Amino acid sequence: MSKEWVLTQEAFDKLLLWLDPNREEAGKKYETIRTRLIKIFTCRGCNEAEELADKTINRVILKLETIEEKYVGAPELYFYGVARKVLLEYLRREPAPQVLTIAASSEEIEQEFECLEQCIQRLTSNQREMVLEYYQEDKRAKIDHRKELARKMGIALNALRIRAYRIRATLQQCVQECLEQKAVR
Repeated sequence: MSKEWVLTQEAFDKLLLWLDPNREEAGKKYETIRTRLIKIFTCRGCNEAEELADKTINRVILKLETIEEKYVGAPELYFYGVARKVLLEYLRREPAPQVLTIAASSEEIEQEFECLEQCIQRLTSNQREMVLEYYQEDKRAKIDHRKELARKMGIALNALRIRAYRIRATLQQCVQECLEQKAVR
């Protein structure tokens, strides 16, 4: 993708139209897709989950003219396929120490996401809020945001990191177990 490409309102409107002819429904679908992409990247240990989600969306928008007439199926599945490629690029650039197995198909990605949603719901509301808050922002803003979060919680930054790591490890184990149960069925 060209570094000079900038998302235009016209391109974004085309994306929304592809998602659903009803603009309000299209907006809801867009938000759901973006949120799921962020969760997928976060679950795989990506420090730049929002940036990667936006990169995925931008790539879909760039390909939209080519795919909108030919593509058959739910548009969100196309996003997940593109997200898989973006994730692979990210992992080549910045390998993470703990990463869930990369799904081979859109259906597997959807299953992983369903498991992640179930596992997130099992967390306490404080854990859920903390981990979602922890993985916001990127680069310098991420550092500042985490310092502020630790200050609000009245704990040291390192203690915050440890809590986030433990919650993420719990989520990864829960997702793995959920996927294993689905595989048995």
